[in-house]
Amino acid sequence: MMIPEGLFDQVLAPGMVPNSRPTQTSRLPFPTVTPDIPKVHHQYSTEVGHKTLWVVCVVMGVSSLVFYVMAMRVPVQKRLLHTITAFITTIAFLSYYAMATGTGIDIHTTVIRETKLHVITEIVKRQVFWARYVDWALTTPLLLLDLSLLAGINGASILVLMFSDLVMILSGLFAAFSRDGPQGWGWYAFACLAYLNVIYQLGYKGRHAVSTKDNKTKMFFGAISLFTLVLWTLYPIVWGVADGARVVNVDGEIIAYAILDILAKPVFGFWLLLTHDSMARTSPSIGGFWAHGLSSEGTLRVGDPHDEA
Repeated sequence: MMIPEGLFDQVLAPGMVPNSRPTQTSRLPFPTVTPDIPKVHHQYSTEVGHKTLWVVCVVMGVSSLVFYVMAMRVPVQKRLLHTITAFITTIAFLSYYAMATGTGIDIHTTVIRETKLHVITEIVKRQVFWARYVDWALTTPLLLLDLSLLAGINGASILVLMFSDLVMILSGLFAAFSRDGPQGWGWYAFACLAYLNVIYQLGYKGRHAVSTKDNKTKMFFGAISLFTLVLWTLYPIVWGVADGARVVNVDGEIIAYAILDILAKPVFGFWLLLTHDSMARTSPSIGGFWAHGLSSEGTLRVGDPHDEA
């Protein structure tokens, strides 16, 4: 008996064509794991903060012009404090112009929550005004130089004072751009330690240096240095509740720093220069190269007959 060809295959696998292959749809997909998307908190400034930046920019610009005019009204020997103070507000003007126009701003991401397996579950994207730190790195040493010259602090102490101030500002900048909270607070601690040395140099060394001057200068230095240190103590507090703990929003941060900057620069400058001009007899006076340039005595001149001999 002959079995028709292919009948055995149909019996074994009814409904299937011999040598047929499974279709693509018959394959089961591999299981996949969808990663958790971290929750993002956006913290940006609004129109209120933007207008505040422009207001402070104008205040710094007008103050700079006034300080330059005040400098031209006094003898060049008495002009050093005027020049330094005008430089302070000029740099601040450029800084606020950069922030108001969106140039000196960056968006920084900070991890605020992650699992034990280092899976990030919550982050914050907050505006960081890095132009402000450039401003402080240049203006605060000049401001300290104003006070140092007023008190008569020696050069070695001035150098240590400025270096400590620079460490303080740079540590604050690194803290603002830190990856997470512990790293940021570590840099914040370094900044506070550097500030303690600023207080020591200006408060202790400054008062010791000014003790040899007249009573009016001693009283003025004591008042304006205390005013400065109180204001400067508020800066790290604002940083702690703004960039650090993010309790205050970006607009609140802008307004707080704006008030402090106006008090610490234009108000400080007007107080310093007006009092300095009223104490013309006892205020710092610098001659030599500052007032008269290089002297021709002792310089090498081309074609001097003595050289040919």
